[in-house]
Amino acid sequence: MSYPIIQLAKDAPTQLEQLGTKNKFWYRNQNEQSMLFKEGRPGTGENWAEKVGCELCRLLDIPHAHYDLAVWEDRKGVVSPSFVPEGGRLVLGNELLAKIIDDYEEEGRYQVRQHTVRTAMAVMSSRNVGMPLAWAAPAELKDAASVFVAYFLLDALVSNQDRHHENWGLIMLPEQGVSLAPTFDHASSLGRNETDKNRRERLISNDKGRKVEAYVARAISPFFATPSSLIPLRTIEAFREAAKIRPDAADYWVRKLAKVNLGDYKSILAEIPDSAISGVAREFACEMLKVNSARIQNS
Repeated sequence: MSYPIIQLAKDAPTQLEQLGTKNKFWYRNQNEQSMLFKEGRPGTGENWAEKVGCELCRLLDIPHAHYDLAVWEDRKGVVSPSFVPEGGRLVLGNELLAKIIDDYEEEGRYQVRQHTVRTAMAVMSSRNVGMPLAWAAPAELKDAASVFVAYFLLDALVSNQDRHHENWGLIMLPEQGVSLAPTFDHASSLGRNETDKNRRERLISNDKGRKVEAYVARAISPFFATPSSLIPLRTIEAFREAAKIRPDAADYWVRKLAKVNLGDYKSILAEIPDSAISGVAREFACEMLKVNSARIQNS
């Protein structure tokens, strides 16, 4: 059985969304719930990658935005219910860091050297930042920073290279205070922009430089180790940096990951409709998950 593809009415859009680089709009579903439609770029696997990331979060119990595959007119994308309650506001990482760092490069998304793991974790370590809304926090996790570690683990697992400072943040509610926003926007993952020809070659290659292990090792995070660093961290390095700050939380999430097996990954990918993903893309993504999971557990 495949994940459903939500069909949107032609007159669905009620408000355009300016944030980000993709075509997107807000609409109300049949239950009057505020929903965001985000169109995947044609010729990429952004839509299925977003759905797979969502299902992996569900499997690992990482607080996340929910995504379903969707079509509006002839445009393929994903839909997601708003995770910001009425009257609340999503404050993104660039705004948060600009408040505490002089001359922070708020307008850029990549190559922002002040965007460090340590600084982001410091924001989440504030006593004022609560756990994600409507999420039952396990007793092992004591603060928002210990949950934020899981976002770094997720990025390393799916080779997400898009955790820039507008892809994480906090939710501010007048009466309930401040809480960690769920993780969102995981479309730049799992080799979603590779051609099937390249995927196939990497799966069968005997050349170490062409194998999947070499491919995932090059995944770049938008985080830097320090403001003086010349190059950004790899996704696995960003997770390791976060793990140094919250080692107990990192151990908790790695133990959660260890309970997930190859069959779980295959089951999630098998439920992506054939119209959205090729067989070799499924195989390649599954191999990436297997390799990255081992790397995380051995880090």
